[in-house]
Amino acid sequence: MEVYLDYQSSKPVDPRVVEAMVPFFHENFGNPSSLHTEGDAATEALTHSRETIAGLIHADGDEIVFTSGATESNNLAIIGYALRNKKKGDHIIVSEVDHISVHNIAKYLEKNGFTVSKVPVDRYGRIHLQKLADRVTDRTILVSVCYASNEIGTVQPVAEIGAYCRERGIAFHTDAVAAEGLLSLDPAQDGIDLMTLSSNDIYGPKGLGVLFVRKGVRLSPLVIGGGQERGLRSGTENIPAIAGMAKAVEILHEEMTDEVGRFTLFRDRLIEEIPSRIPRCYLNGHTKERLPNNAHFRFDGIEGEALLLRLKAAGISASTGSACTSKTLEPSHTLIATGLLHEEAHGSLELTCGRFTTDTEINYVLDTLPGVVEGLRKLSPLYKE
Repeated sequence: MEVYLDYQSSKPVDPRVVEAMVPFFHENFGNPSSLHTEGDAATEALTHSRETIAGLIHADGDEIVFTSGATESNNLAIIGYALRNKKKGDHIIVSEVDHISVHNIAKYLEKNGFTVSKVPVDRYGRIHLQKLADRVTDRTILVSVCYASNEIGTVQPVAEIGAYCRERGIAFHTDAVAAEGLLSLDPAQDGIDLMTLSSNDIYGPKGLGVLFVRKGVRLSPLVIGGGQERGLRSGTENIPAIAGMAKAVEILHEEMTDEVGRFTLFRDRLIEEIPSRIPRCYLNGHTKERLPNNAHFRFDGIEGEALLLRLKAAGISASTGSACTSKTLEPSHTLIATGLLHEEAHGSLELTCGRFTTDTEINYVLDTLPGVVEGLRKLSPLYKE
């Protein structure tokens, strides 16, 4: 049996999305910058798609900027804002549990004249507002905190952070990729100025990202060229992918409530039954403030990589953490930030369900995982009964 429970790292493109994309490869193939019939058709498709995608987060179409993916959106948001607003200040704040792309952007800014502070989290991976406030100075111009952890699933107090930043005139960016399609997102309501989204994370095509830029927020472009996307991201728009993401949003509007309910049942079964079947198994992340499809565990006495290989042999695809850092031997920075020791962080397992997950697959994982863990522990010199 083949079971895929790594939906946080990559999702399949919904067949209905593929169908919506096909005409834009060979029929409606025009460039929206062209002043002819084909170009007009492409412009119409681009405008419609932009408005549809904006509806996912209750925004206006002209607040949506298309990029090549979430990493580029994070770059445009953080570096673009920092460069454009350096006269106001040179201090940026990020969280210790943000995506690795945000951490590497922070390192880049530090090498280029900015000061960066990191906000610690509690043992559940959640920020306390006071610890953020303690790091704010009169030079702080931007705070970037992920909406939810793409690893342990903990949801941050985004509305509180947004309100705090808004009161002090500090811009607030959030990478909401892990939360989109799972939680209701409303940047206006939550005081968010910049929000990163991804097409593939709602079952659209890879290679397309979105940056929500609230009206009035000014950025310096990082890609210079013909001035597309209001001059913030030059380059011919990827109309097939954009149309695909728009279709993915339409599907979400119809199915998200039912999907989230089903995901929550799967998640709760995993969280309740895995620790009851496997001794010395612990849940990572917040017990309540967590994504509805995320179950993240650590097991004493085993290595996460070995666990993944055994599960792979059993037909189960899972993860130990962020796919963007899974090829390194370093433990998850998110788990270390929650206070785990390196050896504890190494023995982790992330299970994330999605649109095509079934009850049969969950049952198979619950039946298979205990034996896999037991077998590895028998071989481990670190594990003692």
